[in-house]
Amino acid sequence: MSSTRNIAIIGSGPAGLTAALYSARANLNPLVIEGIEAGGQLMLTTMVENYPGYRDGIMGPHLMAEMRAQSEKFGAAIIQGNVTSVDLCAKPFVIKTAEEEFHAKAVIIATGASARLLGLPSERTLMGHGVSTCATCDGYFFRGQDIGVVGGGDSAMEEAIFLTRFATKVTLVHRREALRASKIMQDKARANPKIVWALNSEVDEIKDSGRGEVTSMVLRHNKTGVLTEVPVSGVFVAIGHTPNTSLFRGQIEMDANGYIVTHDGAKTSVAGVFACGDVQDHIYRQAITAAGTGCMAAIDAEHFLENIPEHLATV
Repeated sequence: MSSTRNIAIIGSGPAGLTAALYSARANLNPLVIEGIEAGGQLMLTTMVENYPGYRDGIMGPHLMAEMRAQSEKFGAAIIQGNVTSVDLCAKPFVIKTAEEEFHAKAVIIATGASARLLGLPSERTLMGHGVSTCATCDGYFFRGQDIGVVGGGDSAMEEAIFLTRFATKVTLVHRREALRASKIMQDKARANPKIVWALNSEVDEIKDSGRGEVTSMVLRHNKTGVLTEVPVSGVFVAIGHTPNTSLFRGQIEMDANGYIVTHDGAKTSVAGVFACGDVQDHIYRQAITAAGTGCMAAIDAEHFLENIPEHLATV
């Protein structure tokens, strides 16, 4: 059995590593358990141009490597591994990986959310090279080009409308005739002359993996089976996100979609447990907002520990 930690942070994206940096600088010796997708969604991006302080942009994996090194510089301990179970009823809290068991007086959940994907091999290959799950992040790169958006909900309508600021034409692909989006969002999208519609259609393939860039998307009409190749420079997948909260189900308050509910900063329904980043934010989903809530979680956890007598643990 390991000694009790002050803070255990689950997840190593912008939220988790910022929480690690702040809690390390507070001399709380945090433990970060990276998870399978170490670094979060930024590891799937190429150039990040909207993170403050990098006027020429920075590659997503490089930004995460810098954050990781900075948190380690101030004393954060980062271990590889995937958390298999968490007991938020025990005091101290119990966190298990396949190899070890950890105890912590406070826990910061920064497990993020995973974008739902189409499941195409080319989609994974071209992620960050023309395929994206974030219009706000990547729309700027497609000025004067034709692009596709896949989805039929409010998020897809919002992304398509946003992308018309940059693109010459946006082809909105949805597998059904009827859209799931609210009427007001449908009306806005249909009123935009830059948006064209490919309904009753699914993306059969995204080309061209061999060139390392998107050149077109092949659409299959669901009623006729006819394949149509649509030239595009980018494909934005907007079919939703799934918060990575299955570990905590039944132990902490979540909303109807599985996102952790926070209040008064980063506090959750369990005293001593805090949440930050996309695991509790389904609106903004940006690296900078994730980092901001990571800072909040660390400060809230520090204040929580200050009220525990002799809170400094041996690590």
